[in-house]
Amino acid sequence: MSEIKLLTEKVLAFRDERDWKQFHNSKDLALSLVLEATEVLEIFQWKQDQAAIDGVALERKQDLADELADVFCYTLLMANDLGIDLAEALKAKIEKNNAKYPVDKAKGSDKKYTEL
Repeated sequence: MSEIKLLTEKVLAFRDERDWKQFHNSKDLALSLVLEATEVLEIFQWKQDQAAIDGVALERKQDLADELADVFCYTLLMANDLGIDLAEALKAKIEKNNAKYPVDKAKGSDKKYTEL
């Protein structure tokens, strides 16, 4: 069994033990995912220079890990409930990105694929 499936089973067990599936429709899972992602961003809020950004990332590494885990948790729940195989979805997305951002055009560039 893949690591993603094992983690999904743990998250589902946690949710099911608490009878929370009743609250987990697609809209609310998507909303929760975004809310948790903004908590990641909040850690970096008001940091302007790279040293400050790097410093807060180091100082608050555990906070970042917790927030990223929350994002991942909601991602796993949403993918499970919608029947999305995340490993396959990521492989397909990487292939799409490879086509949109060929190395010879995109290397070292911050331009969107429509501007390359």
